[in-house]
Amino acid sequence: MSIFLYLVEHDRGRIDETTLGGITGARTLAESLGAELHAVVMGAGAASAADGLDAYGAEQVHLVSHPLLTDYGPDAWGESLFQLAGSVGASAVIATGTDRGNEVMAQVGARADLAMVANCLAIEPDGDDWLMTRVRWGGSLHERARLSAPVKLVTLAPHSTEAAATGQPAAGTVAEFTPELDESHTVTMVVDRVTVSEGITLATAPVVVSGGRGVGSAEAFDIIEELAGLLGGAVGCSRVVTNNGWKNHKFQVGQTGTVVAPDLYVACGISGAIQHWVGMMNAKNVLAINIDRDAPMVTKADWAVIADLHQVVPAISAEITRRRTLAAESG
Repeated sequence: MSIFLYLVEHDRGRIDETTLGGITGARTLAESLGAELHAVVMGAGAASAADGLDAYGAEQVHLVSHPLLTDYGPDAWGESLFQLAGSVGASAVIATGTDRGNEVMAQVGARADLAMVANCLAIEPDGDDWLMTRVRWGGSLHERARLSAPVKLVTLAPHSTEAAATGQPAAGTVAEFTPELDESHTVTMVVDRVTVSEGITLATAPVVVSGGRGVGSAEAFDIIEELAGLLGGAVGCSRVVTNNGWKNHKFQVGQTGTVVAPDLYVACGISGAIQHWVGMMNAKNVLAINIDRDAPMVTKADWAVIADLHQVVPAISAEITRRRTLAAESG
């Protein structure tokens, strides 16, 4: 039986929903082709990340360890994954198409002298080849491609598959693997980290309230922040907001910002340029608040309020507060 390797991204042992969605997609692909799915974890906290992967279909977990694998480094991770793939005779190596996933897989492709296909939405077998639909130009178009290679190297588009545990966990055995590494593989390594406060992040928030040009100023973002707080969500913005200096780039949603997939995306005064849309198009529900009924965001949204956001957003916040107060008093 052929073996598919899936690279598990983690932050010192913590795995996010994007990675679990990726392993779900890899599992579905492996099952359709009659292959075994093996997970690969490496770097600081790898042992913690290995726990529970059997619930997502990993029939074996490869724990990659080496004194030089102190943290993330694209060269070291790429070389380690390349060596492991050769050791187990993998017929496919898969990762999620995040910045890190694409970077490591490009390293593997360079070492194996094989093509790497990034950000796949769908994969179907055609004999020994794979037919693939993948995201190109930041999501503005989808490409159909054929991959012919003895070992398939691909990344799956983030949020293309929702995380779903199997009804019956796989065997989930753990095998240790020690690659041959030297200092040349540590030219680029994470050597220090800045500790950030705990809380909801833009990439993982269940609700994102974003503001665009229509908000008007940095000070006017107070109403966006208030609503996000009441909804237990995160604040986002469009590129024009960061260009104007109203918000830091870390708040930007879009092709050159953060890709999000919340349960609810509230777009306040955002026209909906394609670069912004591709960053939030995986939102399950979209509410647009805009004075322009013909704005692209309005025409694509599930719901739209055609009105001044400076009146609508505070009114929503006031109503949420009123209902919570009544519930508290009656409870």
